[in-house]
Amino acid sequence: MNPRNIAFIVNPMAGTKTKNKVNKLIRDLLDKEQFAPTVVVTEYAGHATQLAQQFAAEGYYAVVAVGGDGTVNEVASGLRDTDTALGIIPNGSGNGFARHIDISTRMNRALEMLNCSEPVEVDYCLVNDKPFFSTFGVGFDAVVAEDFGANGRGLKGYVESIFKDFFKYKAEQYQLVGDGIDMTTKAFLVNFANAGQWGYDAYIAPKASIQDGWIDIIIVSEFPMIKAPTFALQLFTKNIDENLHVNTIRAKEVTLIRENEESPVHIDGTPTKMEKELHIKIVEAGLKVLVKKRY
Repeated sequence: MNPRNIAFIVNPMAGTKTKNKVNKLIRDLLDKEQFAPTVVVTEYAGHATQLAQQFAAEGYYAVVAVGGDGTVNEVASGLRDTDTALGIIPNGSGNGFARHIDISTRMNRALEMLNCSEPVEVDYCLVNDKPFFSTFGVGFDAVVAEDFGANGRGLKGYVESIFKDFFKYKAEQYQLVGDGIDMTTKAFLVNFANAGQWGYDAYIAPKASIQDGWIDIIIVSEFPMIKAPTFALQLFTKNIDENLHVNTIRAKEVTLIRENEESPVHIDGTPTKMEKELHIKIVEAGLKVLVKKRY
């Protein structure tokens, strides 16, 4: 059997030595009888999507995102609704999607897994026609994402952003309609989850599945600082849905109307600006992902 074409799209911003490290790992660990590798490096925002679309059009078996959730989002955006599978070598700050599908955050182990992997179909979501694969959020987590992206990476920077923003952030009002839902509420954050993790093993939607055809919507009401340690603990122990300030509902298609259009949102952890009215829906089995082979 001829080896199958597989491309590795590397985000150089994920680490100064990432490209050289990936090249060495491919030489040392990738099964060349199975795969014929191509390695490319992104040059600007959105480049990974263009490259992934090109490889999919050329009939590549898989395209591997080497980076964090933002890189995964770009590559997956170019592969959705095609026969080309997404692979992941996590090398970002949070790696939430990779963690959700049980891909090691150690690059050598993630690459070794490709040698005994298989493609499975998973869901993805759209917000105003922009795809997300893990989570989309408004409110406090979007403010933290914006601050975190501007002021540095790593767990230390993430924790610093959380504590700094917590004291100054004010809850905003949202209206949520669709799929039998019609509610207006003031919320600390509203998160739409396809996968369950924010990264760093924090589970905002512990019961979320990327194969169930549903969006888990997590609405967190404002709570006092004294309860923040309990909230954080429940995030890391997969018990956040037991918190009295958290309401979780499920839907396939909803519209969120925001009070403040200028507030940031985040798409798979990447902060951005969007419209006041946000239409969110699930696309079932729209992406193929390489996971550990099930024997």
